[in-house]
Amino acid sequence: MAAKDQSVKEKLTQLFELQQIDSKVDALSILKGELPMEVSDLEDEIEGLNKRINKLQDGIKDVEDEEVRHKGNIKDSEALIKKYEKQMDNVKNNREFTALSKEVEMQKLEIQLSEKKIADSAGNLDIKKETLALSKKRLKERTANLEVKQVELEKIIKKTEKEERKLTKQSDAIKANIEERLIKAYNRLRNKYRNGLGVVSVERSACGGCFNRIPPQLKIEIESRKRILSCEHCGRVLVDDEIAGKEMIEA
Repeated sequence: MAAKDQSVKEKLTQLFELQQIDSKVDALSILKGELPMEVSDLEDEIEGLNKRINKLQDGIKDVEDEEVRHKGNIKDSEALIKKYEKQMDNVKNNREFTALSKEVEMQKLEIQLSEKKIADSAGNLDIKKETLALSKKRLKERTANLEVKQVELEKIIKKTEKEERKLTKQSDAIKANIEERLIKAYNRLRNKYRNGLGVVSVERSACGGCFNRIPPQLKIEIESRKRILSCEHCGRVLVDDEIAGKEMIEA
């Protein structure tokens, strides 16, 4: 029978059965608790830490390479100073002496500049190394924590996956026989409430979702099953006792 040709009772029955199945799927998800989100968050944090560590290691290498370069410049300048000072012992006139003196002074300034840059980079290097050590420590802690969480989650998944597959198959089979507009409305209601209840029964003249009292006239209309009716307070689809009392169809 096409979904559009079904009676209101049949539509309500299928919606209620769908809700019962999806609620069981929700219950299995609750067993996992916050573990899936915690695992995902840890994986993201570990990825970020690895990127940060790689960046810090590259930065440290750059600073160390620069330090080596400046030390090399100092050695070169010291060698030139010795060379110029030796030449100054054999100058023939004041002009040559003055020129060599200027070269010596220039190399001494180069040494001072390189020493300053080495001193500046040393402080930067210490900070980077300290940050790297802390990042590696945090990475080790987060990796160990992730391994524990993954083991916990895998145990729960292994325990529930067979039942979850079975229920999901049942849910899909029922959805295939329900009008698309009703499925969309049902999904909106499911997503609206934390407990995922979009279709509920009338319990003791009250909505089984929000527990607000159902007016007597509305209750009579629900039991007549002439049209699909919702709670005027929460918007959940309401079914009568007879439909709610039907046993679920087992796969």
